Amino acid sequence: MKTQISTTGVSGKGRNRRRMFELYSLASIPLLLVFVFAYIPMFGIIIAFKNYKFNKGIFGSEWCGFDNFKFLFVSDDFPIAVRNTLMMNSIFIVVGILAALTVAVLLFNIKSRNATKVYQTILITPNFLSWVIVAYMVYALLQPSYGILNGILQSVGLAGVDWYSEPGYWPVILTITNIWKHVGMDSVVYYAALMGVDESLLEAAEIDGASRFRKVYHVMIPTIVPLIIMLTILKIGGIFNADFGLFYQIPRNLPVLYETTDVVSTFVFRAMREIGDMGMSSASGLLQSVVGFVLVIITNYASKKINEEGSLF
Repeated sequence: MKTQISTTGVSGKGRNRRRMFELYSLASIPLLLVFVFAYIPMFGIIIAFKNYKFNKGIFGSEWCGFDNFKFLFVSDDFPIAVRNTLMMNSIFIVVGILAALTVAVLLFNIKSRNATKVYQTILITPNFLSWVIVAYMVYALLQPSYGILNGILQSVGLAGVDWYSEPGYWPVILTITNIWKHVGMDSVVYYAALMGVDESLLEAAEIDGASRFRKVYHVMIPTIVPLIIMLTILKIGGIFNADFGLFYQIPRNLPVLYETTDVVSTFVFRAMREIGDMGMSSASGLLQSVVGFVLVIITNYASKKINEEGSLF
């Protein structure tokens, strides 16, 4: 009897080792990709502290201390770019989370699974379009002379708007465009979380006479609050990194719109194109990463004080 137990134990350990080996094998490829494309390139951070010359390379270029960072802070346009970056990303985070949650709840309340799949496919499709294509779609809507939107305004007796010369409209335009492109993919995570909500809780709320809105507010949302907090923390970590394609392609890089559309990424790109200073670009990337890291730590600490389950670590 003892021998049989021992043999069973050995075979069980063997199955566990085989299973773990399979899991480690599956994880090895993404881990290798992360190491090659995320950790090895971190060596290039030293370019931010060098007067980089292409003919001398990284090691041959001279050290310049924090001179590359000084360029960012002495420029008159950099504070405007920082303000726009933080303001627009804050709007994207708040509006994006609300929109994704709304879409997820609406999909969750659809009884037909086939209809849900169709709607999800339609909503996710814009995520795979490049910003160049989206920019032409937006231009077809907003073109001052023959744009669809101006045509609608003029058909009801209103004057057309020269959208590409009025900076005040663009925070709203960029927000709508960004939400349209990403809301489908963002809602998938929340929809998957809602699928794990205990059905007995929803049934109990319905028996108590709760309306659909009450079930959402008192049952669904509280259940996925930890997920919402964690995703918000991750988004806050990238609040200093603006989507270059969105802010460069959609406003068509028009100087008249820089007041509300110029962000850190587009500012650095123009500086790179005009000056060709690789060190300054690297300094900007390092600054964005450090700010994002600090914000993640602060936000995670604050969320842990409020809700232990909602923190990342």
